[in-house]
This record gives sequence, C-alpha cells and structure tokens, in this order.
Amino acid sequence: MKPTLLVLAAGMGSRYGGNKQLDEVGPSGETIIDYSIYDAIRAGFGKIVFVIRRDLEEQVRERFVERLNGKIDVEYVFQEITNLPEGVKVTPERQKPWGTSHAILVTEGTIREPFGVINADDYYGVDSFRILHDFLVNDKEPNRYTIIGYKLGNTLSDHGHVNRGICQAGPDGYLQKIVETRQIEKTKEGAKAPGPDGQQLFFTGEEIVSMNLFGFKPTCFSFLRKEFTEFINKYGFDLKAELDIPTSLDKFVKSGEIKIKILMSNEKWFGVTYREDKPLVVENIRKLIRKGVYPARIY
Repeated sequence: MKPTLLVLAAGMGSRYGGNKQLDEVGPSGETIIDYSIYDAIRAGFGKIVFVIRRDLEEQVRERFVERLNGKIDVEYVFQEITNLPEGVKVTPERQKPWGTSHAILVTEGTIREPFGVINADDYYGVDSFRILHDFLVNDKEPNRYTIIGYKLGNTLSDHGHVNRGICQAGPDGYLQKIVETRQIEKTKEGAKAPGPDGQQLFFTGEEIVSMNLFGFKPTCFSFLRKEFTEFINKYGFDLKAELDIPTSLDKFVKSGEIKIKILMSNEKWFGVTYREDKPLVVENIRKLIRKGVYPARIY
C-alpha cells in the first residue's frame, strides 16, 4: 500500500495578511502546495489528504481535486472547532482552530495507512519527500515515526520571526526531546528567540529543527486522541491555546511509548510566512525550473 501525504491547510495565515496557502508563486500560477504534491507523486505517494477550513472547500476542489484527477487520489477533511471528544465543554466564543495535533486527529476516519504530514505554505525540497517516502514504505515498527530534520539556519525568514520545533537527538539518531520555540529571528551570528524566563535564547544555526515534515503510522491517532482530550479538558475555555504536534510528540517520546527517528535533509526551506517573503519564493522557484527540477508548467 502506498503512503498518503497529509497537507495541513487550515491555518489562518494571519502574519501573511491573506490566504497564503493558495497564493501563486510559479510561472503558470502554481502554489507551493502544487510543488509539494508534484514531489510527492514523484516520490511514490498514493493519495493526498487536505485538512482545510470549510470556507476553502470550493477553492480546494477547483484548484487541486479537479486538476489532480487521474494523477493521484485526493480527499479533504474539515478541521472544525466543534470536532471534539464526546462530553467535553469549551467556550462558544472560540474562533481559532485547536492546533496541528487536532488537525491530524480529524483525519482518523480517512487515513488508514502510513502517512506523511506537511504544511501547505512550506517548500521542503525533492529529496525530503524521497526520504520520507522510503521510511514510510520500509519501516514496519508501528510505534516508530520520523521527523525530517533541517538545520535551523536553512529555515529562517529574512522578514520576521518564525516558530520552529528545536530537536535534540541522541547518539542513535532518535529524538530525545523537542521544544516548540516561538519568535525565532535571524541574526548575523545565527538566530535568537525570547526564552521562558524573559532571557534571550541564542542559536548557532546548526541546530536540528522540525518543519512539520513528519512520517506517522496509523497508531498515532490513539496517542493524539489521548493527548488532545487532556488538552481540551484543561484549555477548553482558552480562546487562543493550541496543541502543536511537537508538544504532543515530546510527551510520548519521553514516556517511551513511541520512538522518532530523525532523518536529516540538506534541502533549504523557503516559504511565505510574511508577504515580503513572496518575491524570494518566486525567484527560488524560477531557479529550480532553470535547473530542470520542475517543468515550467506542472498541470
């Protein structure tokens, strides 16, 4: 059975100032998602599943479901604020989705095979999808997952701060802990971010980070369901609290219930966190087309 690629596309894009997931960056109107799907098909993935907001349904159907007909199977699932464990109580004023762990959890009834996870607005690179596919096909341990790791210095924006999961790996290459670190800014020496005690955190740029490029087995749903239930019982009346994948993974790695192999990619990330990032993304895509990595028109 071929693995599935899960595309997280329900984010608001607040820092970008618009729907960055559907912004066109290629010469023939391609989005970053188009290039990720193209790479996934080449790597051997058999299905694409989108997690979206309900108001994006028509655009996703026109832009991806119809265009990809005959190339790869496509499905989509809505991430609804009201999609919650039975019996829990939450504030009716909540407007924001519950986070990326919840986004994966809502696909439980749709995905039954090993699957990869990506953000819709991040470019990961051709080799990253090949590494991910090979792990999902060849690794048979049900509670062993993977993070495709990047060097922090290859993942920073020139136009503002970013959030990254800082990973610590053991000598065997397995994840020991992952810390979701917010507001990381590029500096001449590397990067910096505000620490939990009001002190600055400093980074060299060589640190391993997660870019939400994961490989999971279907067993992950039971772990995420347990974690999300505990989260929602604690934070259900918080208007902004979110449960991120790195936070969930860190808990179960430390408990010994799962193992996560870090597989490094040498690819350079780029994405549209801020509107000012778009010209660089467009230029990077043009360079890749000139090198023959992509055709001038994907569809």
